[in-house]
Amino acid sequence: MIAMTVAEFASIIDAEIINLDPSEVITEFPEIDSRKVAPGSFFVALPGERTNGNLHVKEAMENGARFAITTIDVDVPSFLVKDASVALSRLASVARERLTQCLFIGITGSHGKTTTKDLLGHILSIAGECVTPIGSFNNEIGVPITILHAKESTRFCVIEMGARHIGDIGKLCQLAKPHIGIVLVVGSAHLGEFGSREAIARAKGELIDSLPPHGVAILGTYDPLTPRMGEGSGRKRITFGERSDCNVRAADLNFREGLAHFDLVCESGRAPVTLRLLGAHQVANALAAAATALEVGISIESVAAALSTAEPTSKWRMELHDVDELLIINDTYNANPESMQAALRTLTLLTQERGGSSWAFLGKMHELGESDTSEHLRIGRLASDLGVDHLVAVGTDLYLEGLQLDPEAGDNLLTYYFLTQEEALSMLDHVQPGDVVLVKASRAEHLDELAEKFLANWQVAHE
Repeated sequence: MIAMTVAEFASIIDAEIINLDPSEVITEFPEIDSRKVAPGSFFVALPGERTNGNLHVKEAMENGARFAITTIDVDVPSFLVKDASVALSRLASVARERLTQCLFIGITGSHGKTTTKDLLGHILSIAGECVTPIGSFNNEIGVPITILHAKESTRFCVIEMGARHIGDIGKLCQLAKPHIGIVLVVGSAHLGEFGSREAIARAKGELIDSLPPHGVAILGTYDPLTPRMGEGSGRKRITFGERSDCNVRAADLNFREGLAHFDLVCESGRAPVTLRLLGAHQVANALAAAATALEVGISIESVAAALSTAEPTSKWRMELHDVDELLIINDTYNANPESMQAALRTLTLLTQERGGSSWAFLGKMHELGESDTSEHLRIGRLASDLGVDHLVAVGTDLYLEGLQLDPEAGDNLLTYYFLTQEEALSMLDHVQPGDVVLVKASRAEHLDELAEKFLANWQVAHE
C-alpha cells in the first residue's frame, strides 16, 4: 500500500485510533481472511454470511497482522469505524488518486476474466512492477483490496470486474478509474439475473463508457455485441480474435495435446506462441492479454515469449492431473454454456490423442434464468455430437431430460444420472487406463470435491 501515517489513515476512514502511535507510517496491505493474514498485512473485519470478522481479529493478530479495522473495540491495535467496507473503499479511493504513475487496466466479460488477468500480469511484469487481483477478487470488496496492494513503485494495476446488476461495473470504475478497458465476451453467464444478452452487454459496456477520452478499449470479437462497444465515442478501439480484420489476431492455429499453437499477428509483426494453458478457449484470453501488452509498448516478440511461458495459476480452471494412465481435467471453479462447450471440446480432443474413452461428469450450471432447461439440454446434445463416450450427470438430470439419442444416426453417447457425488463415484469402477475424465459444474455444486475424491480413489486402486 502507499505509505501514510496512522493519523492520516484514521482521518481518511473517520476512525478512532486504538493502541497505535499516530506518527507511525503504514505500508501494509489489507487482508479479509484471518487465516491468510501474514506479516506485512493488516486485517479488515468485514461482516460475512456465516460469521463476522470482528470475531476473528485476535486470530488475525496472532497470524501476523500489524493492526485491524474493526467496528467494535477488541483491545488490539486497531482503527474503530462504523462500517469496515466503507473504510476499505475510502482508503482505496485515496490510494487511487495518489497513484499517478500507475496505469490502471480493467477487465470484464462473461468468462475468461481471471485467466486473462493472470496472463496479462505475467506479460506486464516484463516492463515493470504489476499488481493483479488475488483469485477472482472482482467485486466491491475485491477491487479496493487490489488497488490497496499497489505501491508508489507499481507501474501497472490490473482490475478484474464482475457484475450481477446493471450499474455494478460503473461503480467499480468510479473507484478504479481505468485507463484501459478490456471486454472479453458477452455470453450467457448470469443470464437469469440480467434477462438478456443485450442487458449483459450494457453491463459490461459500462467499463468502456467509463474510460477517459484518451482511454483505450480492447474488445473481443467472439460475439456480435462486444466489438461495437465504444462506437462513436472517439476513444481508441482495438479488436482481438481469429478473424483477418482483427487488430490483434491468431493465425495458423492448431492444437497438440490440448494446447494451442499459433502465430500472434499485429501491425508491428508476427511471432509464434505455444500456450501452456489447456483448451481452445484460452486463445481468446491470450489475445486479449497480448493486445493490451502491445498497446502499452511491449514488443510482439516479448509478448509472444511471455505467453509461451505462462503457467496456470488459478485453482480449478482446467487443472490437469495425469496419474497412473488416467487423465483428469478439474474445471470446477465455475460453469456456463460457453465454458462448458469449451471444456467438452478439450475433453474430446485429448481423448482422441490418448486413444481411450471420454467421461464428462457434469453438475448444474447456475444463473441461466428461463434458458436453464434449454441450455442444459443443448450441452447434453453437444456431448453426443462431439463424440463424448460417457455423460455422467451429477445432482441434476437437466442434461438428459428430453435428450433423444439414436444409435443408428451415430449417437453413441452413454448417459448416467446420480443424485449425489458418492453415487457418481461408483463409475470409477468402469473407468479404464487411457481414459480422460472431465469434472465440471458451477462453483456452488462443489464438484471440486468429486474431482479430488476421484483422483484419490484412482491412486489407491492403482498402487
